[in-house]
Amino acid sequence: MTTSGAGHTAGEKNILHASLNRHRDAVLWKLDGLDDEQLRRPMTPSGTTLLGLVKHLASVEYGWLVETFGRAGEPLWFDPYKDEDMSVAPGETTEQIVAFYARARAAADRTIAELPLDAPGRPAWRDVSVSLRWTLVHMIEETARHAGHMDILRELIDGATGDHRPVTEA
Repeated sequence: MTTSGAGHTAGEKNILHASLNRHRDAVLWKLDGLDDEQLRRPMTPSGTTLLGLVKHLASVEYGWLVETFGRAGEPLWFDPYKDEDMSVAPGETTEQIVAFYARARAAADRTIAELPLDAPGRPAWRDVSVSLRWTLVHMIEETARHAGHMDILRELIDGATGDHRPVTEA
């Protein structure tokens, strides 16, 4: 989904959603042109990989923007509470992880479209109530933070830099 220019003068929900989409798109752009080995290559002492960050972001989109608001997510094949969402197992494919992220985004987008910003939610893993507005801001922060990590990892892999896909002239 390309969001360049979207949301600059829209209502609050549309602005927040456009900001989230901009960072989501940057996450996917960081994968472009890399092979499977590069996407899985641990680039930090903790083992952080580009593909692991995508898996993590999919997991937190389901948690914060789907399950928190009482909507059904998909069954996970890993345990995010044991940080299994930050790593990619040998049997997991790039296509599987990217498709997982696409499904998480679509499910989250349905929540965003269907609920007002003041809709209450309650994450199962925390004893707190949150609004959709707070959750959108949180997901923008989370996605932007990890997109920044991905920018650094990508630069270490092949020297490519930039926080967002360049706009190409038609």
